[in-house]
Amino acid sequence: MKECRDIFKQVLDQKLIRITLSNTRDADRAVKVKVRPVLIREKLFFQETVYRGAQVYHTNLEKAQLEERLEEYMESLFGQAQVSHETEDISILVSKKGTVTIKRRKRKALLKPEEGAGETALPSLAHDRSKQYILREGEPVDFLVGLGVQTPDGHVAKAYYDKFRQINRYLEFVEDVLDKLPKDRTVRIIDFGCGKSYLTFAMYYYLHSLQGRDIRVTGLDLKEEVIARCSALARQLRYDGLDFQVGDIQNFTGADSVDMVVSLHACDKATDYALEKAVKWGARVILAVPCCQHELNGQIRCEMLQPVLKYGVIRERISALITDALRAQILEQNGYETQILEFIDMEHTPKNLLIRAVKAGGMRPRGKVSSISELTDFLHVRPALASLISMPDETGRQEPS
Repeated sequence: MKECRDIFKQVLDQKLIRITLSNTRDADRAVKVKVRPVLIREKLFFQETVYRGAQVYHTNLEKAQLEERLEEYMESLFGQAQVSHETEDISILVSKKGTVTIKRRKRKALLKPEEGAGETALPSLAHDRSKQYILREGEPVDFLVGLGVQTPDGHVAKAYYDKFRQINRYLEFVEDVLDKLPKDRTVRIIDFGCGKSYLTFAMYYYLHSLQGRDIRVTGLDLKEEVIARCSALARQLRYDGLDFQVGDIQNFTGADSVDMVVSLHACDKATDYALEKAVKWGARVILAVPCCQHELNGQIRCEMLQPVLKYGVIRERISALITDALRAQILEQNGYETQILEFIDMEHTPKNLLIRAVKAGGMRPRGKVSSISELTDFLHVRPALASLISMPDETGRQEPS
């Protein structure tokens, strides 16, 4: 582990942005660890954040203490470390046999605040500093420049700042599931309803360019002119593992096995078709941001809820929330650990919920199919996903759709 120790000794200073340890070998000890520098009473410390189950623990350590702890982590607990420093990005992979692989990428120098950089300056070391993005303003990224989000010198165009924040928020979700994707072969990813593909390009850049993963990503959309533009940009950037195709989700047959399915803002039942394919492929990871859930809005009938359902906007929002909750429950019944998370602040878009599902090996169905059925009967609704996917009962047997 001498290589790891030397790197940690080198980067643990005020110019460190963050260190993320992942690919745990013992989730009971820790799922992930993040480190960042902080100044406390004008003295440099490093804040260690340990993620253990649903709990998060913070500890402030001096450099020598942290060096020792990071070395121990890499020896016994984690298989990957991602280091972001002012000068470079470093990826460290440790195999089960202890083989260490290191990849380094130089960063463009960042301006200091007094040079007029504003928010593009080096990260603040305040104990409760504001959030640092994975992709940072002031540091040009080829696909962001190509899509018009950044100027060639790295500044974010004013009209695209919300999109820039959304891209970074999305990459945090991808970062959180990195350990769930295979490391010993090409990772196959499908992005259904990719549209202009800001997030498709971001995912490819993060996984391939920053994380060094061997990936193949396909973006699918119905709009020929959009697919043509995205294909041209992918060729221009030499993103050889990224391709775009014209087609709809329901009839897509271009893959036999997929590791990760993404569906962002696919309208109405198109999200259900994407989730159906993900489950049937046995995809390890699903990321879905549903849009325009009209289906249950036209079905829902409940005497007890009539005093609130009579208001159109309330009926629409309740129907959308119930749709997503039932989707999450059905995924859990099919062996996924599922969360519904806020994708981006409501002030930027009302379509702000993300369903994140991770395949849990050997996991038995969670909850009871009967409970889902009782709810749908109570509301007089039949969700499309329940019709598309047969649901196992609590013993693991498949119930017919």
